[in-house]
Amino acid sequence: MDYSKTLRNNNKIYSRSSSQKQNQQYSSDFSLRFVFAGNERYDIGKRHLSIYPDSFLILNRGTQYSTDTDSDIPVQSFSISFDQQFLKDFKDCWTTADSRLVGRGGYKVKQLQEFDETIYPFTGDIRHNVYHLKHYLDNGMHDELLINEYLHHCLINYFSIYNEEIFKKAEKLHFLNPSTKIEILRRLNLAKEYLYSNYNQNISLEDLAEHSCLSVNHLLRTFKQAFNLTPHQFLIQLRLKRAQLLLKSTAYPINEVVNLIGFECPSSFIRLFKTHYKITPLKYRQTA
Repeated sequence: MDYSKTLRNNNKIYSRSSSQKQNQQYSSDFSLRFVFAGNERYDIGKRHLSIYPDSFLILNRGTQYSTDTDSDIPVQSFSISFDQQFLKDFKDCWTTADSRLVGRGGYKVKQLQEFDETIYPFTGDIRHNVYHLKHYLDNGMHDELLINEYLHHCLINYFSIYNEEIFKKAEKLHFLNPSTKIEILRRLNLAKEYLYSNYNQNISLEDLAEHSCLSVNHLLRTFKQAFNLTPHQFLIQLRLKRAQLLLKSTAYPINEVVNLIGFECPSSFIRLFKTHYKITPLKYRQTA
């Protein structure tokens, strides 16, 4: 369902059922970008970031970007842009009330802005909240008080994810200097983005290390520290998650799903899927 909604406080919500290649544009406000079907690619400078229904993206105010789609599935995208005053009021309250996000390990409040623009997992509370908001709007509801409560909770959910994905992961890195931890995590996030956006390709460690500006050995050591997985293990889990999406939302045969997610051997895929999810791909499709 396509619509755009601007609230009285200038928060904006957009929903569209398909997307065409767009010219270069700017994000006028801090925004959360989601897709509920298919995938959408964002080009930000030299970075190419693809989001799927299991992930979401942050755009800061003033970021220059373009979008495109690369999906046989019709793309359903959804975005929320937050008015600067609404965002400032929230952050002033949140950063003073919740010390978990600031003041630890030498990190400063200003670093809340440094890692916004990366891909985050779309799971848990934020997924539940955004799905409820979209369902409410899709059914033509217009209570702005309730909508703004949803948006407030979206920010709470996002900052909780930010804490988990940035501060906690930085703390895992075996460096004494906090600024070194932040810089290494920034590079590791480049590697993570590359895996998210190219998971169905044949990715070499050398390509991944070059993209993240790290040596192969440095990448292997620090990636495992931050994500508790090697790059290969992270890639396999990501491919299995994308297989779940395809099995649930398409009628592609199993062999086609195997090809689409980058596996070469159907039997290996079925074995890994069953080991990870305790169910075969066919049974998963039948029960999803």
